[in-house]
Amino acid sequence: MLRRIPGLDRVAERCLSTARWGGSVVCMLVDAGITSTGVSYFSVVVPRVRRFQREFVEAGRITCLEELAEADTEELLGLWGNRRSWRMVQGVAEELLSYSGEDAEAIRRWAGSVELQGWRTQPVGRVAGVGINTFQYLRMMGGVDTVMPDRIVRRFVREVAGVHAEDELRLVSAAEELAESTGMSATELCFTAWVWSCRDKKRAVEQLLSI
Repeated sequence: MLRRIPGLDRVAERCLSTARWGGSVVCMLVDAGITSTGVSYFSVVVPRVRRFQREFVEAGRITCLEELAEADTEELLGLWGNRRSWRMVQGVAEELLSYSGEDAEAIRRWAGSVELQGWRTQPVGRVAGVGINTFQYLRMMGGVDTVMPDRIVRRFVREVAGVHAEDELRLVSAAEELAESTGMSATELCFTAWVWSCRDKKRAVEQLLSI
């Protein structure tokens, strides 16, 4: 039986309002870039993005998409040593700049103008290193109520709801339908799956609420 986890409705609402990470779209892109490598979200991604936020955003060194796109990749590698991730993050930042000079408006305009179908040929989807999970994650943070078809969500809908969907597009549809049937947003269901996979669920919820 699928049960809602207290607090995750607020996490989803903040995500869909483009308000995570204090509203820093720069941090959202760094979050997506590190998450794309498949590492643990709560033990690796969150601490690294917090460090980036302290050392670059709060220090006034990288505060907007334009500065992120033009940043020295070699310096960024000192925080997260995956060159592919940074090239993707900076490529996405550059692409989003064509939608608006204001960061939140840029990601929201982009997210509202693209569809999952044919995602690879659409803006941002064409950026090297962007996979369907990253594409969906960015759409969520840009205000589109959907899910990432990652392995955690796949296992969650299979084991909790008995839904088997190997195709990624079908998985997204199945998860969205499951969310609707329970009265939660698709985004909340995605975060629910992430928390469900954690040993310390209380701590995971606290971390999500803090960002």
